Amino acid sequence: MNIILNIIWVVFGGLMIAIEYAVSSVAMILTIIGIPFGIQTIKLARVALWPFGTDISNTGWPSGCLAGIMNVVWWFLGGFVIALTHLGWGLLFCITIVGIPFGLQHFKLMKLALFPFGKTIE
Repeated sequence: MNIILNIIWVVFGGLMIAIEYAVSSVAMILTIIGIPFGIQTIKLARVALWPFGTDISNTGWPSGCLAGIMNVVWWFLGGFVIALTHLGWGLLFCITIVGIPFGLQHFKLMKLALFPFGKTIE
């Protein structure tokens, strides 16, 4: 069932979201300062391309002070706006019964977009 839902997801917008994340990741990786943020955006692109059946586990507060600071910087520089976008799409999809699984995937992406550092994708 996850394969069918993932194919529907990719056809109806998931590929576009993943491409947007990939392009922004390449743009961030081009700068030396943005490399850690670009790597986290690649995580977002991977989940945005194939979200059904993907689990995101929290490894606790990120190891080290730097990862915690990076989460705060990420939140202010773009994570909050990305999360609001996923919240809007999730609410829109949850209006219909057929769209609820897709809305729940946007909510999963929203949680990852807020604080990507310290998360593992399985």
